Amino acid sequence: MMIRKFFLLIFLACLGLGAGPAQAAAEAIAPPQSAPSASLVDPQTAEKVNPHEDELYSAAKDALDDGEYDNAIKQFDEVAKLHGRKADGALYWKAYALNKAGNKAQALTTVGELRKNYPKSTWLRDAAALEQEMRGAVNPENISDDELKLLAIQSLMNSDPEKAVPLLEKIIQGNYSSKLKDKALFVLSQSGSEKAQQILMGLAKANNQPDLQKRAIRYMGMNGNGRNRAVLKEIYNSSTDISVKKTVFQAWLMCGCKDDVAALARTEKNPELRREAIRYLGMMGGRAELLEFYKSSADAETREAAVGAMLLCGCSHELAEIVQTEKDPAVLDKAINTLGLVGGQESLAALTNLYGSQASVSTKKKVINALFLHGAGKEMVALARKETNPELKREMIQKMSLMSSPEITEYMMEILNK
Repeated sequence: MMIRKFFLLIFLACLGLGAGPAQAAAEAIAPPQSAPSASLVDPQTAEKVNPHEDELYSAAKDALDDGEYDNAIKQFDEVAKLHGRKADGALYWKAYALNKAGNKAQALTTVGELRKNYPKSTWLRDAAALEQEMRGAVNPENISDDELKLLAIQSLMNSDPEKAVPLLEKIIQGNYSSKLKDKALFVLSQSGSEKAQQILMGLAKANNQPDLQKRAIRYMGMNGNGRNRAVLKEIYNSSTDISVKKTVFQAWLMCGCKDDVAALARTEKNPELRREAIRYLGMMGGRAELLEFYKSSADAETREAAVGAMLLCGCSHELAEIVQTEKDPAVLDKAINTLGLVGGQESLAALTNLYGSQASVSTKKKVINALFLHGAGKEMVALARKETNPELKREMIQKMSLMSSPEITEYMMEILNK
């Protein structure tokens, strides 16, 4: 679950869903009407901080979040009268609270005050969206600004999804920017409307617009319900486009559908896609599945892919077992190198034990490199003191010359003093 959240966050960040207070609603497609606390955090600089202003603003925030609109209006008004760094934000939230309290006329007046007194405020875009809603003029087709258009549609989604969904579909299929289409898809994917979900599934299955299809597939992965999982399987099995199949892997990663990926890896005939499935299992923490693929695969290429994927889930225990038994030189080299990258005490013990049990100079050199990757200076010094093979000793000293630790420094001084 943590892995899923992690990749999901990364995926959203790549879409540009993080911004400053003025852009938070537009960029995250979360309008101020539905999430008032989202934009309440302002950047601060130490020299401008006014503790009294901060206390008032914080109290007003709490009141607003608790639905105590009259209290919030009064406290935001006090903040605005201080004319400090939070004054423009306070005016916006005062207007918001006034509107929630049913006083639209005064809310519109407050928006006008914000626009007049703070013409460069980052809150003006949010205020414009709020004003659009209050005036009842939320017709996205009549708004020229792309971000405001999305804000208006999101607002409409909250109040009247039946009207909003066709507008979203029109944007997705129309002559609009790629960025706007992507955000419209995101809004559509978040809707519980059956019509919205049907549109999303249709786009994910269609192959006449490859870019839209791949975006829709990824967004389907954000909701890993049974129906979406079945559709993703259907898309994977029916598509002949490897890039589409790889996009389905991304969707499976987002929904944490490890079982689907493991099942696919067991049956996929295409070597490239089979390796892709194994790699995604590593990202999903599929330790048991990777070990199963390693043990059950006769071909070295698949075993090597499974070993490489073990790095992604920190499989030090499994790798420690593999380096003691693997006979194929390429797979063994991969396992040794991966063990060094994984790190940890179990990896360190496995590497030092392997060094002592191996007769092959080339394998010992691989272990030395893995210890170098691990940063195991103390252990390398101990091995160097015992090593009688000049070639291996030089190899260790060369690697240690690139490292830093008290043990290495002491050992190097000993060499110099001889």
